[in-house]
Amino acid sequence: MWDQRYNEQDFVYGVEPNDFLKSEYSRIPKGGKVLCLAEGEGRNAVFLAKQGYKVTAVDQSPVGLKKAQALAAECGVDIATVVADLSDYDLGHNMWDGIVSISAHVPPLLRKTLHLQAVNALNNNGVFILEAYTERHIHMTGIGGPPASNKELFMSLEELETELKGLEFIIGIEVERHISEGKYHQGDSAVVQIVGCKAA
Repeated sequence: MWDQRYNEQDFVYGVEPNDFLKSEYSRIPKGGKVLCLAEGEGRNAVFLAKQGYKVTAVDQSPVGLKKAQALAAECGVDIATVVADLSDYDLGHNMWDGIVSISAHVPPLLRKTLHLQAVNALNNNGVFILEAYTERHIHMTGIGGPPASNKELFMSLEELETELKGLEFIIGIEVERHISEGKYHQGDSAVVQIVGCKAA
């Protein structure tokens, strides 16, 4: 599915970073190592690389990551890309100064495992940044997020507070906002936003 979605000339989610990431990225220790989960075509990874971070983008779609590398080259920055299914990818331990999860909607069992791994994979004072669609988005007018028929893929603040135990939440809110990211994320949307720090 994702290879098919990304297999067109345009960047289907645009080339600009996610607004929430753009507003909060500076909380990640300056110049640190950052892992971007389910990064697709690379807009967030390239943005972070332009800010001086050492970025690794992981995604299951080689088509998406090829476009990510092209975008990085066009912007004059380097990013590392890893083609992997998140169910098989080892995030490591005490490896990252930042982990970014923007619309990384996966089944609940995998999500819980992934978030546990993310906490363990952060260095002390490392920062986790997440934005994802909530179930309330089904009732909004915007385009984006999981299909309404697959509600288990949506996220909630309550669930994330449990799954990300071990992080000190700097921001943890469910909010409605206007999103404009390519043709697949458009309009009034309902999301959950997290910034969490791993205490030293």
